[in-house]
Amino acid sequence: MPKNFPLDAQALRDVIAKFPTPFHIYDEKIIRANFKRLRETFSWAPSYIEHFAVKATPNPQIVKILAGDGAGTDCSSLAELKISEMAGVTGEKIMLTSNDTPADEFQAALKLGAIINLDDITHIDFLEKNAGLPKVLSFRYNPADIMNVGNDIIGRPADAKYGLTRNQIFDAYQIARRKGVKRFGLHTMIASNERGTETFLYTAQIMFELAVEIKNRLGINLEFVNLGGGFGIPYRPEDLPVDYRAIGEGIRELYDKILIANGLDKIRLATESGRAMTGDAGWLVSTVIHEKNTYKNYIGLDSCMANLMRPALYGAYHHITISGKENAAADHIYDVVGSLCENNDKFAIDRPLPKIDIGDILIIHDTGAHGHAMGFNYNGKLRSAELLLRENGEVELIRRAETLDDYFATLKIN
Repeated sequence: MPKNFPLDAQALRDVIAKFPTPFHIYDEKIIRANFKRLRETFSWAPSYIEHFAVKATPNPQIVKILAGDGAGTDCSSLAELKISEMAGVTGEKIMLTSNDTPADEFQAALKLGAIINLDDITHIDFLEKNAGLPKVLSFRYNPADIMNVGNDIIGRPADAKYGLTRNQIFDAYQIARRKGVKRFGLHTMIASNERGTETFLYTAQIMFELAVEIKNRLGINLEFVNLGGGFGIPYRPEDLPVDYRAIGEGIRELYDKILIANGLDKIRLATESGRAMTGDAGWLVSTVIHEKNTYKNYIGLDSCMANLMRPALYGAYHHITISGKENAAADHIYDVVGSLCENNDKFAIDRPLPKIDIGDILIIHDTGAHGHAMGFNYNGKLRSAELLLRENGEVELIRRAETLDDYFATLKIN
């Protein structure tokens, strides 16, 4: 299946005339469609809620789009809590799922009325001492006791820094209940960028069975089970998308068989997707500024790993098209690179592409999640602008590009 971009060559040139490259651009229509698909997947579930993972695309305008359609937020930092507040998301529509959490993050989350999802049993006392205990408390389960394999991004559960052991889960609920907490939830996150059905059904099974065991052993009826996120997207044109229908139907069968059969028919389901909401709704647009022919053929862009680090960090594939040459034969082999002083600053290695000329506009696909968000300032590189393509066809600037004044603003020079 070919990779599409919502603007033709002339329309894109018109945008670039106003907003110079490089920039990330997001498509509102696709974001709304992605969220609608997820809502429909779990439309059968009582009071289902998606807590959008703000870390994927931490921009208030993006969060507003999803919040307007009914999504909450999943936050893992003080800044992400603030973005939620800016977008009008407060109360229990926010879930703070952080780790190694400082006191001020707990304090801010409690002020907003957020659900606190603790990553470690010792955090109960830390939270009580530094912020106070909330009305509703959740714990993150690490299923290493029953899982020996893991995802390439998150890793094996036994090697992951996240979550409580099975024994700690039961102790944690008892400690929190003795301290006066009366409302509880359960959470896990064991995969990232998965497209197979089995992982999600297995996650639901172990979580539902654990919820039943918590009820039977402790007499606690959980209010919700958060199955995490991890829904992947087809980064390569030949990749198959997630079968959401199979996932929804499979989890519904497990809900009926495990939860309803044990009197837990009111447990709310939650997810915390990021990539599935915005990943395929974003693109990094960059201009070719150099061509170098040595032992290999290199195409140099005006963007670099600071604008998109997934290829360097994970060896991740991102499809590349050339504006106006979408149908040209891919009869040249290039490494597509940036100007960072690191040899892994490459968007593509030995990639078949049409002949590329200086001044061509390259479109790097599927950067809507964990793209701009993972930017950095190494080598003094400045983070790019973010644009939003509205449903009416207008393009808005939703984050300006950084300037040198921004870079030096925190320095104290005597």
